[in-house]
Amino acid sequence: MDIVLIGAGRLATQLGLALRGAGHRITAVFSRTLASATMLTERVGGKPTDSLAELPMEADVFIVAVKDSVVAQLLPLLAQGRGACPVFHTAGSLPLSVFCGTGFTHYGVLYPMQTFSKERTVDFARVPFFIEGNDELSLSIARTLATSVSGDVRELSSEARRHLHLAAVFACNFVNHCYELSADVLQACHLPFDVMLPLIEETAEKVRTMHPHEAQTGPAVRYDEQVIQAQSMLLADRPQLRAVYDLLSKSIHQSHQPQK
Repeated sequence: MDIVLIGAGRLATQLGLALRGAGHRITAVFSRTLASATMLTERVGGKPTDSLAELPMEADVFIVAVKDSVVAQLLPLLAQGRGACPVFHTAGSLPLSVFCGTGFTHYGVLYPMQTFSKERTVDFARVPFFIEGNDELSLSIARTLATSVSGDVRELSSEARRHLHLAAVFACNFVNHCYELSADVLQACHLPFDVMLPLIEETAEKVRTMHPHEAQTGPAVRYDEQVIQAQSMLLADRPQLRAVYDLLSKSIHQSHQPQK
């Protein structure tokens, strides 16, 4: 397929590389800055531009991979003269209805649930894709694109995807922030964060075969007050971090109480 990429950030970069690797052709890349568009086209091909008006008027697919906050404003501008072209956004939190009234006839969602960095290549074969379309044509195109790079493609409604994205925030973004907090605590005693890697890897391996509830360990499960209070006191000079520790400890304990 001939694809126009709207966006040149982390997701657009990795998705563009994967689609090109699957045999699709990137014909153009739009970014707010020409430098960013140019950097991506050097990797995936196509013509770079920082002007929506300069984008091709036709393509098999337009893929929008920009910040959620600008999608609604961008779509009507992109639709000018291109309303008959299929278009997809890649956001986990935006509903299909964001396309309503924009001028597009065929539209949908192509959401790869993964964390992305420009520098780190992602194995898309293992990335689950969640797709949605406003008609059979859009759904068919979304499925064709997704299955060309991934072995795990699922149709999902906008409402269900909202909850999926929320779950991903807990499983990825919040967990990564906990890694950062851990690194800060370690820095106080001059230890590198990599001492945590075997622990992190074992925890990730456990939840492949165990439910996270069953995999949970630590003083909060049994609510060992002596340990919890001692650790909480270590954070006395960092009230926000202490509050996070106390709240998570209480949440873990409550989740492991017998159901009434």
